[in-house]
Amino acid sequence: MRHSVLSWLQACEEDLAATKVLMQSKLATGAACFHAQQCVEKSFKAVLEEHTKKVPKIHDLSKLLYEVEKYITVEVDTLIIDKLNMLYIESRYPGAFGYLPEGKPGIEDVEQFYDFAKYIYKTIKAYLEQ
Repeated sequence: MRHSVLSWLQACEEDLAATKVLMQSKLATGAACFHAQQCVEKSFKAVLEEHTKKVPKIHDLSKLLYEVEKYITVEVDTLIIDKLNMLYIESRYPGAFGYLPEGKPGIEDVEQFYDFAKYIYKTIKAYLEQ
């Protein structure tokens, strides 16, 4: 595995660790969700780095997944992808830090996003280590 791909995976591990720590606080659910989104995004970008050496400077998980699926099939819940996209976009603007349409994400949401990010990371890491 190339060093640049490994760097993406190491960044994913940091985001997973941050999510796990932040999910312990009801006050930090938005930040925890942001790091879960970042883990998924960076996992997808690791695949693109491996195959194309051109990583797009975008954050839309649906668009990244479309590109990734040219190389690997990943079973995903598109509803979770859509929610993570919403949370990333919202987290970039003051006053709307990490909210879903129904409000601030709860611990259950964070746990779901953490589990999803961990699944994506492990699936892609296993693929890249082949």
